[in-house]
Amino acid sequence: MDKPILKDSMTLFEPLGSIKSRSMFGGFGLFADETMFALVVNNKLHLRAAKDTAALYQAKGFEPYVYRKRGFPVVTKYFAVADSVEQEPSTLLELATQALHFANVEKEIQATAKPTRLKDLPNLRLGTERMLKKAGIDSVAELERSGALHAYKAVRDTHASTVSLELLWALEGAISGKHWSVITSERKQELMRDL
Repeated sequence: MDKPILKDSMTLFEPLGSIKSRSMFGGFGLFADETMFALVVNNKLHLRAAKDTAALYQAKGFEPYVYRKRGFPVVTKYFAVADSVEQEPSTLLELATQALHFANVEKEIQATAKPTRLKDLPNLRLGTERMLKKAGIDSVAELERSGALHAYKAVRDTHASTVSLELLWALEGAISGKHWSVITSERKQELMRDL
């Protein structure tokens, strides 16, 4: 049962912030102020590794947690802490502090990284991505180059059903990185003039 290890880990990691746990990967993810940095599963504590620390963890004898998804093994970024390290709370806290730091850095990078899929842009879904691809717009870069108006016209021209103006606002918002409802009425009028 993971609960005693989970409880002890949460107590030990209190200096790192507000520590919470959630069910993840068949065990419990440990979060410090909304950033997951550790995992308790199969009666073992696992710490999140970064590119820099994965080799270090392996040298210390830590093994990555592997689970199966649809019959295939998935290797995670979480490495099981060796028993010898588990017996040294100060070393464990130091390693957890590093794991949290790298998790926060990665989280920041992901937050500022531009989406690569059309469906990941604001206002767009998988259905919109399919419509754009059918209209010949296959990437975020291509959508940005063509602009909302051209993309809207391309979708309208390649679809038999009526395409709502809301799609035009959604595309404009997607390109500018905001929700379509905050597109100004002036900008909407500007786009409609060129329809």
